[in-house]
Parts: sequence; structure tokens; C-alpha cells
Amino acid sequence: MNKMIELKLNGETRKIYVNDNQTLLEVLREDLGLTGTKKGCNQGECGACTVLLEGKPVSSCLILAVKVNGKSIMTIEGVAEEGHLHPIQEVFNEKGAIQCGFCTPGMILVTKDLLDKNPRPTFKEIKDAISGNICRCTGYIKIIEAIQSLAER
Repeated sequence: MNKMIELKLNGETRKIYVNDNQTLLEVLREDLGLTGTKKGCNQGECGACTVLLEGKPVSSCLILAVKVNGKSIMTIEGVAEEGHLHPIQEVFNEKGAIQCGFCTPGMILVTKDLLDKNPRPTFKEIKDAISGNICRCTGYIKIIEAIQSLAER
């Protein structure tokens, strides 16, 4: 059964018809073409599908789209500002924190959440913040270094 939902997606109000059993991840990727949100484990374990829901990081593969009616969502596509990379995106590039790129959208969104709440996180706070996001390329060192360098600016 199709239901219309309205949400604020990356700052824009959007209306879309969704099925009762569609996940937010499916709607973002398949219906709205926002493929920056990645489909990884599809069980909420890897962090690849992380989006910010009402400003908090969530696994979009675990949330039914009908449940986000009236809510605000930010995907990686909404992080850049006026065509310019966000400072988090810039520093991830500068520090080599992007390898294959699969985990990068989720990592950037959890970093944004962390730095919005705590602009000067400790090493442990950074590790805790990214702990729900699996990276198989960097060993996390470059990612942590990128976040630390932002915190020092």
C-alpha cells in the first residue's frame, strides 16, 4: 500500500509515496536517487547507510520510510554548502581518510554529529563516535587524524 510522506531532506521539503515495508535506505537510493547513502550489511551493523535523522546518526536500513514522515533528514549529498565541500569533506580528502569511499559518507555524517556537539573531542571520544562505522581500507588512523585536525582548527 502506498502512503505519501513529507520530509525535509537536505533542507528541502519533499513529498513522496512509499510502501509500508520500504526502508528509508531503499527510498533514498532507489526512489530519490541519493546513492551517496550506501547499502552495506542491511542489518544496522556497518554504518554505511548512516544518515542524520533530526540531527542524530541512524542506520537508514533499519528505519521504515513511513516512520520519517514530518522529520528532517540529512544525507551526504546535503553536507556540502553552496557547491563547496564542507570542511569535514575537505579534511578527509587532505588527510587521505578516503580510500575506496564506501564508508566515507557514514563516517562524514557521524563526524559532523560529533563535531556539532563537541568541537574539541578527545581521541577516545572520536574513536567512540566512529565505532559504529566499519572501514576496511584505512585502519581508521587517517580518519581519526582527519577528525583530530579539524578539532585543532
